[in-house]
Amino acid sequence: MIKLFQKKPYFFVLFIFWFFSGVLFSQSQERYFDTAELNSKEVRLAILHPTVGSIRTLVELRNQGFITLDDLIVIGVYHEKELTNFKASISYVARKKLEWFKFHKLSGELTKDNLFQKNPHTTDFEQIFKKSDGIIFFGGADIPPIIYKKKTSILTRISTPYRHFLELSCVFHLLGGTQDKNFKAFLESRPQYPVLGICLGCQSLNIGTGGTLIQDIPFEKYKKKYLEDVIAIGKENWHTNPLARLYPEERLAPINMHPIKLLKDGKFCTELGFNKDDTPYILSAHHQMVDKKGKGIKIIATSLDGKVVEAIEHDSYPNVLGVQFHPESPSLWDRGLKLRFTLEENEGKSLRSILEDNPPSFDFHKKIWAWLSQKLKEYHDNKK
Repeated sequence: MIKLFQKKPYFFVLFIFWFFSGVLFSQSQERYFDTAELNSKEVRLAILHPTVGSIRTLVELRNQGFITLDDLIVIGVYHEKELTNFKASISYVARKKLEWFKFHKLSGELTKDNLFQKNPHTTDFEQIFKKSDGIIFFGGADIPPIIYKKKTSILTRISTPYRHFLELSCVFHLLGGTQDKNFKAFLESRPQYPVLGICLGCQSLNIGTGGTLIQDIPFEKYKKKYLEDVIAIGKENWHTNPLARLYPEERLAPINMHPIKLLKDGKFCTELGFNKDDTPYILSAHHQMVDKKGKGIKIIATSLDGKVVEAIEHDSYPNVLGVQFHPESPSLWDRGLKLRFTLEENEGKSLRSILEDNPPSFDFHKKIWAWLSQKLKEYHDNKK
């Protein structure tokens, strides 16, 4: 190749052009916000941790008509040090020709000591905030308790620490927190910015603003050490299914569907049209929950016995919502997926039928996504 360049210098010029064009194209593909204009005709939704599963979830929410924005662009934000294979996500988007899905890769150094202050990602977070119309934090694994200054329970399972570094620092930059009372939260300038946290995302909203977690609900909240004792507290108080662990040969669903209690001064009642006597069923798959509340965090839904936090909002930023359950799961809409939860059930039931048989459960889920779609659109239009 060197001899070829020596004989025909223009080959060298072409090679350099091709090489750097490829590099720049690759960077622009992986760093959407770098080249995105400040304002756009499309509504831009940022999501953290853009796994293939999360992308499929958003596709299904659009197919079901729950996310009602035709002009939507979704940008998956992730850190190059996360353990998840995001190349699979990029390949999935290309293979499915999802032109409305983009990516933004981050690479700055994060440690447990620089999350809740200006750090190498502050400029990135600000760019994402300014160039998007809202953000979603999805579910996932347990947060390392060292981040919220607690010892680690033997029941806590840590598997994605760098993901938590990124998401908790992002939450802090957006909402502020007790960790640094002099830090000016981004939402101070635009308090209507929509933020949705789902399951782990709900917990991240609390930790990012300075709160703590109960590391295991059955052990810490109900003082139960054995599965048989957890079973005895009643199905409405299970947040995963203990029977599935006790009887693996029965292939019971590891999740649970149970009702929750809505608090009258929370947005479910004040904005979404429900009342405090409604007890919608939700899909539950967690063993941790909000304990000490972070700065500005307000509880708006609990388990029926009042012991477990099921949803939170922010008392200064009206479009911040965290739900400890899973309103996004495609399994909720799949009539063909039949699941058994107890030994007494001979035949499975679809999660959709459970929602429809227990009103206003199905409507409750639809309205969460209608609310987010509306707030994204309003924010986008008002920003222009």
